[in-house]
Amino acid sequence: MSMAVARIREWMAGLSFRTGVIVLAMCVPFYIISFAQMALPISTTAKGVLWVVFFGLAKTAQYGGLAILGAEGLRRIKAWWSKKQGLK
Repeated sequence: MSMAVARIREWMAGLSFRTGVIVLAMCVPFYIISFAQMALPISTTAKGVLWVVFFGLAKTAQYGGLAILGAEGLRRIKAWWSKKQGLK
């Protein structure tokens, strides 16, 4: 099992910074959908299933994006954000 996790981690580390940002950004629509679907006129069971599915997708995108970016990618995003905030 740990060998499979190591292979997946190695594969994800080989993906580009841009891919990591895109995957990380995908968590936002999944979070919105996971809670917005509560307003739909469907059964409570269906709402629960949809919430679990979309919330799970949001968490998967969030942690997957962070794994792809790694520590260096997070530093790049922080530097970009700080620079952007300083311009205003």
